[in-house]
Amino acid sequence: MRAIVAHQAKDLRIDELENVKPGPGEVLLQMAIGGICGSDLHYYNHGGFGPVKLKQPMILGHEVSGHVAELGAGVTGIRIGELVSVLPSRPCGDCKYCQEGLRNHCLNMRFYGSAMPYPHIQGAFSEQLVVDAVQCVNAEGLSAGEAAMAEPLSVALHATRRAGEILGKKVLITGSGPIGALCIQAARRAGAAEIVVTDLATNALDFARKVGADKVVNMADQPQGLADYSADKGYFDVHFECSGSAPALVAGMAALRPRGVIMQLGIGGDMEVPMIMLTAKELDLRGSFRFHEEFAFAVELMQKGLIEVKPLISHTLPLTDALIAFETANDRSQAMKTQIAFS
Repeated sequence: MRAIVAHQAKDLRIDELENVKPGPGEVLLQMAIGGICGSDLHYYNHGGFGPVKLKQPMILGHEVSGHVAELGAGVTGIRIGELVSVLPSRPCGDCKYCQEGLRNHCLNMRFYGSAMPYPHIQGAFSEQLVVDAVQCVNAEGLSAGEAAMAEPLSVALHATRRAGEILGKKVLITGSGPIGALCIQAARRAGAAEIVVTDLATNALDFARKVGADKVVNMADQPQGLADYSADKGYFDVHFECSGSAPALVAGMAALRPRGVIMQLGIGGDMEVPMIMLTAKELDLRGSFRFHEEFAFAVELMQKGLIEVKPLISHTLPLTDALIAFETANDRSQAMKTQIAFS
């Protein structure tokens, strides 16, 4: 079988690997679609991010869907041929954080396509993949592309839960990549009364409008575009910071009302935080990292038509054009979510 492997920065290859077979409690999938995530781009462009660096070749990818091809011994409730969204989060279930219900903080996490541990956790961008049966969530009624969007949607849902009460609140989202755009829908589903979105790219803001932003601000054209929201100590109740940019964080904090909540999702390296503003306005700065239990609910929301991800899928290319797909995903002037078709 073929897989998309990052050997080092700007060295992406389609490697031939041995075929795999499912063991007891496992399922063999014929992979359908894989979405290119920001972390995949970090590995492709820079060989990693922050202290996390490639130390060995690694299969990329964790936003995937596939069709069930074979069942291992003891697997029930799953049909050959069915389309499934694949939960990429594989906590151990035994460490203290798993026991406390904080499975996204598992001390022995095996998350697809991660160079955090060594040996690295190989990813899911391959023609076939053996998974634990519990990772399979039936995606009946969805396209393979939609089913692969369950992972980034789960990120947005987890952040929305971490933000607390959103009903009737005014929400600012800085950074309208796939995660920011999905946060628009998650926040609206949670009851946000008003959503304003900022970005530096016109194309990204066009997508934000498509999925329900009340107003968009192009900070490249209007560097002071949030200034009016800073009057009288601020306007917004919640700020989803999805860009990983220090200027975006600072501008958002200035536009938050006292006791507003900052949800930090974007990872662009360490940022300086204006602590005087944080303290004087009694702001809550909260991190949001991955997800776990939100995954099946993400699939359900899409199946019920309560969240629509199809408008965000801008490009789908075949496996043979993997390098073109990664370069396309790099171009924010044209791409939102770029996906790779494995079959």
